[in-house]
Amino acid sequence: MQHRFAPTTLAAALAALGLPAAHAAGDAPSVTLNPVVVTGSRAEAASFDLPAAIDVLNREQLTAGQPRVNASEALIAVPGVVANNRQNYAQDLQISSRGFGARSAFGVRGIKLVADGIPASMPDGQGQAATFNLDMAERMEVLRGPFSALYGNHSGGVIQYFTREPEAAAVSGGFAFGSYGTTKADLTVEGKEGATGAIANVSRLDTNGYRDHSAALREQAFAKIGTRLSDVSTLSFVVNGLWQHDTQDPLGLTWAAAKNAPRSVDASALTYNTRKSIDHLQGGVTYDRRFGSDALQLTAYSGQRSVVQYQAIPISSNAKSSGGVVDFDRNFYGFGARWIARGEALGGRVTTTTGVDYDASTDKRSGYDNNKGTASTLRRRESDSVAASAVYVQSEWARDAWRLTGGLRYNTVKFDVYDEYLSNGNDSGSHDYSRATPVVGVVYALNPAVNLYASAAKGFETPTLNELFYSAGGTGFNFGLAAARSQHLEVGAKALVGDASRVNVALFQVSTDDELVVADSTGGRTSYKNAGKTLRQGIEVSAETAWQRDLRSRVSLSHLRAVYDEAFNTVFQSKAITVPAGNAIPGVPRTTLFGDLAWTPVAGITAAVEGVYRSKVYVEDSNTATPASSYALANVRLTAEQRSGHWRFSEFARVDNLFDRQYIGSVIVGDSNSRYYEPSPGRNGMVGVNLRYLW
Repeated sequence: MQHRFAPTTLAAALAALGLPAAHAAGDAPSVTLNPVVVTGSRAEAASFDLPAAIDVLNREQLTAGQPRVNASEALIAVPGVVANNRQNYAQDLQISSRGFGARSAFGVRGIKLVADGIPASMPDGQGQAATFNLDMAERMEVLRGPFSALYGNHSGGVIQYFTREPEAAAVSGGFAFGSYGTTKADLTVEGKEGATGAIANVSRLDTNGYRDHSAALREQAFAKIGTRLSDVSTLSFVVNGLWQHDTQDPLGLTWAAAKNAPRSVDASALTYNTRKSIDHLQGGVTYDRRFGSDALQLTAYSGQRSVVQYQAIPISSNAKSSGGVVDFDRNFYGFGARWIARGEALGGRVTTTTGVDYDASTDKRSGYDNNKGTASTLRRRESDSVAASAVYVQSEWARDAWRLTGGLRYNTVKFDVYDEYLSNGNDSGSHDYSRATPVVGVVYALNPAVNLYASAAKGFETPTLNELFYSAGGTGFNFGLAAARSQHLEVGAKALVGDASRVNVALFQVSTDDELVVADSTGGRTSYKNAGKTLRQGIEVSAETAWQRDLRSRVSLSHLRAVYDEAFNTVFQSKAITVPAGNAIPGVPRTTLFGDLAWTPVAGITAAVEGVYRSKVYVEDSNTATPASSYALANVRLTAEQRSGHWRFSEFARVDNLFDRQYIGSVIVGDSNSRYYEPSPGRNGMVGVNLRYLW
């Protein structure tokens, strides 16, 4: 969807922001500034008209000039989101939104991950962004703030990833290579016959890793079949798989090691041969049917995930030790149904969505001693299950310049742990969490080019299974751990400027009760507690402009004050400490800035420069350990495309950290061994070529 308005409408407002107005339509290329989204509204809506901070990354932004390996490649441009490539494929990306999820030691928590309408987060709130197959990318929608409350057990936001639909019969493939022995190869086949289309992809990533003991081999597969059953109904099947065997884990480093030998590895990683193996396979089906202006949408999915992880935990005489080897097999499944009704009321248009969600997982989990890289004595065996269910309703009323939205979701999350290894005591337990999460929003069209909005919500975030397993002191299931409860407020403005610019501004405040923090970490058992109140206040600004002479720019700025709002007591590194009110929540940079400028001098060739800034990051609750320093980076990329008959060719080259800065790219919050720091590479590069043949 495109909007074309007079370029002078917001000149004064943009000047106040320090942003120039776009050139007139005749001087600048037309760009899509108001994409249609489904996140936040669940029914298709223009992003400009939603009372929420939501950004859309299109196929070009997700894939052009990128190796298509990690979602962090593109998420770096989204305000409010910090997506760190940890240089550790054993632990996946570290993603936070408005400070939620920053403490996650592995994977993504506090943010709902969804792929093609099917959850990529487990029912306890833990997810893996590595399951997103970026070779198949069509777009990514990133929602922050109050409207994430309508997606359940996640306070920070929602990241929805959509794969592309099959096009004309074609075969395509790509190969890229770069620093640290990194190679990536992929192959895609696709085609359409009548109302049915299919697409399949396989890829293989192989890298020695930037740091010692960080090699990884990752293989992925994806397939989608879609068919139009009638003029009013469609059916699609999606299958994706991820396989990583013996992915090395370099662990974090102390400050001295990170500063003096950033590519090094802690000796314990070598002694215990820390590594992880993952086998993940998931499939789902979606059915859509229209009934006049109304619609029915159904989804169902199931999958299996197996993980074996070797940790740097010494063999202990403590009977309560869980050992240094984690081994579990998980079966998971779920379904969702929603009815979207459109009509009129009180002189306005009304869209109401009513739905139900159900997600469940069951683990068979064991723990063994890590005898210098070999699993030995059994120390743990149990069955874990999580079931999350919800009903929700959301309605929007629009008339003239006003749009009012209200919604309510009722969530229930049930945890059960059944201990089958009783020689060290019974660690069985269960806990149920339930909460209603309401949301309300309003949009006022100041004029056709400017929308003002406000929204508010109550959210909640349960502990994950890993946070419920143990109580302080090494005892069993943590019956006393409460869910974190949050109150979200947001106001903002969205402006379309001329034919070629859009500016978004959002101011927000999130107050949280019972924030989850580490209580103790001994003998391989980490326990958690509720810390009391926290406060997050911030501003997000983004602007995208297409200029004269085929120049295009993006800028995103975030400033976030995330602090503990009341003091609390905890145990850290076997010492009782008091964390005072006003301390920064660790893992959260106060300021982040991204900008890029792309130039297309001739059709098919684009050169771009990128700039990244992040302020310092505290690494533990007391804020006394050395924080990860602020840094500024420059990256460059070059892409080219050619066509010859049935053939399509494209190439890319990129250099990251052009000026070879030494910096800490991510931190492990509250690490009990003070190995908080995960260094990132100096100057590094990658080049690749893609070929495509169409019949």
